[in-house]
Parts: sequence; C-alpha cells; structure tokens
Amino acid sequence: MTTITTPIGPDFVALQVRDLAASRKFYLEIFGFEASEHCPPGAVIFKTAPIPLALRNPLRTLPETGPLGVGMSLWIACADADALHDLIVKRGGTILGPLADGPFGRFFVAADPDGYAITFHTARS
Repeated sequence: MTTITTPIGPDFVALQVRDLAASRKFYLEIFGFEASEHCPPGAVIFKTAPIPLALRNPLRTLPETGPLGVGMSLWIACADADALHDLIVKRGGTILGPLADGPFGRFFVAADPDGYAITFHTARS
C-alpha cells in the first residue's frame, strides 16, 4: 500500500454554473478576471495563480433555484482588497460581507450570479 507523507492540496478549482456565458461575462467584467486563451468545451479557465479557477457547465443536474455554493468557501488573493471592493461595487457587483481585517489580511465577500460567496483578500507579500 502506498502512503502519502507529504500533504497534497488543491491544484485546480472549478465551479459549476447555470449559465456559462453569463457567468463568464460577470467574472470578466465585474470581478476583473482574465480568461485563458485555451479552454475546453463547456468551460472557461481564468488566469489565476497559483491555482487555476474555472467555470463550467454542470457535470450533474443542478437545482433550478437557490445558491450553488452553500457549504463552499473560496478565497482569492488580490493585490488590494480595498481597491477591488470599490471596483466591484462600481461595476454593480453584490457585496455580501464588508471590508474587514482578518487572519489573512484585509478581505471582503462578494456574490457571483449563482450565489457562490467569493472572499477576496489582500495577498501577503
């Protein structure tokens, strides 16, 4: 039996969405992400580091209503949480949790079109 002695963590995150085109547009225009040039059919991959983030058509049947991200917490590092917060508000995004200071630095929580709560925090140098 093989035993893993070194912790292995996530190296790719994909969120299932109800409307891929609408969610892609939202992540580009409201959150300010940049899409990769190479995306498989039914998905969009963003240029995020160190872990790629993707949106994709569902792999299984999703509920017709309600948020999809219940029980999931996704944190995304950014250069300046305050500036990104203000930009998302200016672009019409929904803020679920105000700017605050926490164990990982300055952060806030925003909603995407499918109800995923995305926490953006200022990356530590």
